[in-house]
This record gives sequence, structure tokens and C-alpha cells, in this order.
Amino acid sequence: MHLIWDLPLRLFHWLLVLSISASWYTSNQDNGYIEYHLLVGYFTLGLIIFRILWGFFGSTHSKFINFIPSLSKVALYIKAFNQEKALKYPGHNPLGSLMVFFMLSTVLIQAISGLFMNDDIFTYGPYNSSVSSELEAIFIFIHRNGFNLILGAVALHIIAIAYYVGVKKQALISAMITGKKSSNEVNKKDSISHSKIGLAILLSFAVAGFVYWLVVINAPVIEEYYY
Repeated sequence: MHLIWDLPLRLFHWLLVLSISASWYTSNQDNGYIEYHLLVGYFTLGLIIFRILWGFFGSTHSKFINFIPSLSKVALYIKAFNQEKALKYPGHNPLGSLMVFFMLSTVLIQAISGLFMNDDIFTYGPYNSSVSSELEAIFIFIHRNGFNLILGAVALHIIAIAYYVGVKKQALISAMITGKKSSNEVNKKDSISHSKIGLAILLSFAVAGFVYWLVVINAPVIEEYYY
């Protein structure tokens, strides 16, 4: 077995799963959890920012430069998909790379749009008062409809994993838990020696500080008038 996925990447993956699930559950205003929905949104924003940074400073297979998809790579991978000697990738394959960039983009847009939201009742995003009504309407439309794209991507991701595990016999789930792939799937030269945990902790504190500054310290003060 060879270590491929570093620990910070694996933690990000499963925390994102939990945060998307929590976002969905707390989005229903009838259950009284809308304030928690905001907190989950801030946490999710921090996760995405961390992953973007980790895409530049993380281990080999976490870096964007090592799995940027291109039309030629995707076409070649699809062409050889069901062949006996199908192309193998130690990290993300081209189709998986597309999903990574799509999910990061859509979840980031969803989190950012939430900063400018209001639910027309009691709850406002921290930057709602800083935009015009026209721009606010755009953010509301994005936030209320963008989650459907995320859910669709999640469903497609689950179907793809089921296919790879059940048909192609690739242990994708266990690999994202342990970080390791078998010698049948990857070569020793493709393995990583460590997870850069110290750097990940520093980045996590920096991201947490930035998100706190963004949604608490720097957020416009809403003046309330009572008559």
C-alpha cells in the first residue's frame, strides 16, 4: 500500500460532506436552525478557502497543477475508459478533476452569495446591507438555486464512485479514509512521504482568522431604529 492522499485533504473531503449535509438540513426555516445555517456557511467558506490554498501548497496529488483537466486528457481518458489497459492515475483522473473544480467553484459561489442573503424575515447575511436591492436579488437567486447544482453534482459523484467500486473494483472510499492505494493501482514512486500536517495547521489558523475577520470584524454594522 502506498500513501497517495494526505491527511488534510482527506479531512477536507469528509468535512465538506458533513457541511453540505448540515447546510441542507439547516436551510429549512421551519426547523428553527437558520442561524446555524449561517454558521455552517462560514465554516464551509473556510473549508473551500483552505482547499484552494492547499491546491498550491499541499502534497503532490493535492496540488492543482498536477490534475488540471484539459479537453485532450478528458477525451483520451474516456476513449480508453473500458479498455483492458485503461489509463490509470495515482491521484484524480481527468473526469474526477472536472468534478473537483466544479464542486469547489459551485460551493464557493454558494458560500459567497450567502454573505449577501436575506430571508425576508429575520436573518441577514453579514454583507446584505452593503449591496443594492438589484444586486441583492441576484445573490438571492444564486443562493436559492445554486444548491440544486451542488446536490446534482453530489448525486453524480456518488453514482461514479459506486461504478468505480462495484464495476472497476477500485477502492476509492477506503483510499479517501486511509489515504492509501494498493500496489496494483499505483507505483511506489507516486506515493507521498508525509502529509504536511504542520503547514496544514498553520493554514487552518490563517483561514479561520480570515473568515472571522470577514464575517465579524469587517462586516458592515447594521443600524437599527426603533420607533
